[in-house]
Amino acid sequence: MDNPSALARLDRRVAECRACPRLVEWREEVARTKRAAFADWTYWGRPVPGFGPADARLVIIGLAPAAHGGNRTGRMFTGDRSGDVLYQALYDVGLASQPTSVSADDGLELYGVRVTAPVHCAPPANKPTPGERDTCRPWLVQELTLLRPTLKAAVVLGAFGWQAALPAFAAAGWTVPRPRPVFGHGARVALDGLDLFGCFHVSQRNTFTGRLTAEMLREVLRTAADAAGLP
Repeated sequence: MDNPSALARLDRRVAECRACPRLVEWREEVARTKRAAFADWTYWGRPVPGFGPADARLVIIGLAPAAHGGNRTGRMFTGDRSGDVLYQALYDVGLASQPTSVSADDGLELYGVRVTAPVHCAPPANKPTPGERDTCRPWLVQELTLLRPTLKAAVVLGAFGWQAALPAFAAAGWTVPRPRPVFGHGARVALDGLDLFGCFHVSQRNTFTGRLTAEMLREVLRTAADAAGLP
């Protein structure tokens, strides 16, 4: 199988999905009405596929695109405050070519890392329903399956992502312990050949209050990069 081509085909299929009526309505309404600061933008307004190389050794799994972030730019964690924090940290530990992520054509490259989410559409109030999470899971399962030949580590941002990711890893062929591991910042779980790490989400609620500091995020990313064999 030509993995880059297979992943590119998957990304195109993700971007065409209309499986969740509430999410379709919301993402398209946001794209029409826009935010005043982005009035001159043509919003993406579609599901946002993963971002990063097909031979990634480390995957970062978030929650869902932001209404005026990924839903506007068409790239995961791009154009919002959460992305500002995440990509700065990736740059600081040598996993990104630049510290900012503002648009899909800004030249950003990730080194050995792919960024994705268990829900690919921006949800109202940043809260997908359990049903929407479950409907979207097959996309994550397919993505993880394609990444499996090279994937050695994963960082999951937040409890929602953790709860969504564990069954996806199981469906993609990894053995997930029973009972399922509990989410926590700094949690580390071995999944036969892959190290899974928990990290508080890079949401403004966490970063503005100091629950997640830049150094805490860098520490998790450094540890995961080491586990993945990344320089």
